[in-house]
Amino acid sequence: MTLLYSETLGSGEPLLLLHGGFASLEPLRPLAVALSAGFEVHTLERPGHGRTPDRPGPYGYDEMVLDALAFLDASALNAVHIVGFSDGANIALMLALGHPSRVLSLTAISGNLDPGGFIGTVADVDPNEEPPDWQGRERDDYNALSPDGPDHARTVIGKLRRLWVTEPQIAPSSLAAIAAPALIVSGDRDTIRVDHSALIAASIPSAQLCIVPGSTHGIIEERLDFVTDVVRDFLGSLAARGRAPSSTA
Repeated sequence: MTLLYSETLGSGEPLLLLHGGFASLEPLRPLAVALSAGFEVHTLERPGHGRTPDRPGPYGYDEMVLDALAFLDASALNAVHIVGFSDGANIALMLALGHPSRVLSLTAISGNLDPGGFIGTVADVDPNEEPPDWQGRERDDYNALSPDGPDHARTVIGKLRRLWVTEPQIAPSSLAAIAAPALIVSGDRDTIRVDHSALIAASIPSAQLCIVPGSTHGIIEERLDFVTDVVRDFLGSLAARGRAPSSTA
C-alpha cells in the first residue's frame, strides 16, 4: 500500500481532514490551522495528490476508504471526527456508513451520493475523452508538490474524470443507518446541486444542513471564516450536549 503523506496539528480530540479531488492539503491548510485550536487535526494526501505518489490503476472510493482506514490504524486512532471536502466528503460519508465505530462525527462539505448530484457539466463528461489541461490553484500545487512530476497531472485528471462519472453510488435510503452526528455543507452556487445536498441531510437522522451564500465549489477558500465558524459551532454543540467528547475549542 502506498505510504500517504500526512501532517498533524494541534491537540485535543482527533479530527481527520480529507481534501478534494486533484488537490493537496494546501487549500485546506487554513481550515486545519483554525480547527487545531481545539482538536488534534490529521491531514493526509491520497495517492496521486499532493506529495503522495500515484499508483497504477483506476481510482475508486472504496479504495480511498481503505486508505483512510489504514491511516487511522497506523496512527492508532480508534475513532475520529471527520471533516471532508468534495471527494473527501464522499469518503467521509462512506466511512460513516461502513465503519461507524470509527466516526465520532461527520462533516461533509460539497459531497455527492452519485454523479447525478453534480450540475450538468460534470455529469455529462465523457470518461474516455482526453482530459483538458487543468489550470489554477490545484494545478499549480500539483506541479510544485507531486513526486510524479507535472507531466503526470493529465493521467491523474483522466482517472478522476472516470471516477466522477461513475462513482459514488450511495443510495439515499442507506444514509438512515448513519448514527453519527452529521453536518452537510455546500455553496449556493456549488457544482453540487443544492437540492442534492438537502437530500443528503434529509436522509441522515438528525443531520444539520448549511447552504453557504455567495459560494461556489471553492467554498472553503471563498468563505473560510464562515465555514470555520459553522464547523466549530457544530462540533462545539456536540460536546455541549454530551454526544461527543469535549474539546478545548
